[in-house]
Amino acid sequence: MARASTRDGLGAAALAGAILLAGGALTTGRAAAQTAPSASESAAYRGLHAAAQRGDAAEIARLAAAGTGPDARDAHGRTPLHVATFARQRAAVRALAQAGARLDLLENDRYDAVTIAAVAEDTETLALLLSLGASAKQMTSRYDGTALIAAAHLGHDEVVRQLIAAGAPLDHVNNLHWTAVIESIVLGDGGPRHQRTLDALVRAGADLQLADREGRTPLALARARGYKAMEQQLLNAGAR
Repeated sequence: MARASTRDGLGAAALAGAILLAGGALTTGRAAAQTAPSASESAAYRGLHAAAQRGDAAEIARLAAAGTGPDARDAHGRTPLHVATFARQRAAVRALAQAGARLDLLENDRYDAVTIAAVAEDTETLALLLSLGASAKQMTSRYDGTALIAAAHLGHDEVVRQLIAAGAPLDHVNNLHWTAVIESIVLGDGGPRHQRTLDALVRAGADLQLADREGRTPLALARARGYKAMEQQLLNAGAR
């Protein structure tokens, strides 16, 4: 974890607790709160879930034509579309959409396919989902966040730009009272990717005065963490 200053009350212990609360622990680049199908779950899949996992578009079309509903759930609430998105099986994603699968459904952890692709930094699957009509505007996750907030947290700057272009809400405040701008700072490492993420949000017109629950603005948070480059970005944009 990056060094945390005690200025503005943002001590290391408090920040660590906030990160854990936000599901900020990362494993292989994914937010820990997202649960992809395990190997044993994948092996046990049948029907559309199995076809989605292996990317078998022809089987998806056959099963759909035979009357199989496209939105069945596994034990974790994942639909075949969720499974195909986790597996980066874009042919399956397209086939499921053509079969009438709903693109907005949430699995048990309240993630939709757009947020799954965003967290995985899977720009190709994300672009496909958006082109098929999936929304970048949904409230997702147990934190009442958005795909944009999740991507900003992780410093997925290209994904952030995709979501902004798709109309993602720039200033949504999650139940931790954090925006995408704030998460790019308090859950980021201050490095180039989070700087590019912040730049994308600034250029898109994100509100830089929205504060966290303790009244700390993005500028105050960047200063508290010692992120000089991000502090300068915010100053250049007129933040206070």
